[in-house]
Amino acid sequence: MISHSVKARRWLESHKRGLFVIGRPFSPFYSALMMLRARLYSYGAMPVHQLPVPVISVGNLIMGGSGKTPLVIHLSGLLADNGYAPAVVSRGYGGTARSEVNIVSDGTTRLLSSAQAGDEPALIAHHKKGIVVATGRRRIHPCRAVIERYGCDVIVLDDGFQHISVGRDINLVLFDIDFFAGNSRVFPGGDLREPVSALNRADTFVLTGLHEQNRDRAEKCKTLLHKRFPNTALFTLSAGFDEMYRYTQKDGEMVVEQVPSDSLPDDLVGFCGIAQPLRFEAMLARNGITLGKYIVFADHHCYQHSDLAMLWEEAANHRGANFITTEKDMVKLADLNLGTAQFFVPRLKIGSSHALDDYILRMIAVRTSK
Repeated sequence: MISHSVKARRWLESHKRGLFVIGRPFSPFYSALMMLRARLYSYGAMPVHQLPVPVISVGNLIMGGSGKTPLVIHLSGLLADNGYAPAVVSRGYGGTARSEVNIVSDGTTRLLSSAQAGDEPALIAHHKKGIVVATGRRRIHPCRAVIERYGCDVIVLDDGFQHISVGRDINLVLFDIDFFAGNSRVFPGGDLREPVSALNRADTFVLTGLHEQNRDRAEKCKTLLHKRFPNTALFTLSAGFDEMYRYTQKDGEMVVEQVPSDSLPDDLVGFCGIAQPLRFEAMLARNGITLGKYIVFADHHCYQHSDLAMLWEEAANHRGANFITTEKDMVKLADLNLGTAQFFVPRLKIGSSHALDDYILRMIAVRTSK
């Protein structure tokens, strides 16, 4: 797959509105289908499977990233630290594993590569030792498997808002503050996966990506949500990084070292293959990291040696072999020959929210006490 320069990506973003205009006549049909699907579940015409353990769904209404993976990592760690045995269950988008149940990690050993598992489940498994991670197209099957095989007592559904067939006790819907609801139209005329009325299924909203420059926008987002959904809990999370890691290969083994964020070389080439690549670039800029070049790949891009050759060529044009990328991209690069290059990776971390943590633990405690 050919990578796009940031200039080309920005061109695509600027012309996305035109593509949505073309798709707008079809939006009512897709919206109606999604509403019919939701009603069939709510009326019992399509089964909703209830599990014997609490289920937390982390999802969103829009297409693209909204900070789900960092929050899933945080919540699974929070539950584990409070005596639970959580499992993370995902569809495994982009992974080659196609079994009904794919165990990415049994909590002790990582059993699938990032190519097999998909980048997000692989990243979660990499971050959270001791937590079971599983994937499956019909998520009820991996959900049941992790309960039966490993005794997991809480399920965290990654990207679960539209997967209505699994019942949930906490239904979190995330909004990136800078993007919010996009153009508020349903695909293919806009960024929404479902009409806004679908948010009535949610019991909790989480605004993500708060930083100093978007606080006013965050307040406007809160006001809009409170006005339309006054009974839905609402929390706000900041996002950033406070740790930087350097990845190098020596004798075929990956060496990972934490380094000071203010000691990075000046000849960095940045790249990523995520849903919101310009957000990563902006985050680097807010942290004082300047780039000689920034290269954008398609979301969930599966890296090949040809991609590395192109990156090395770009780095050579900037007098070095130093790169900076996201954790999600790095887990897919780990199995390739990185040569003598240095890859710097900021570890994303959501800001602490004791209110959200307390809310999650309180709701789970109520469920388990029934």
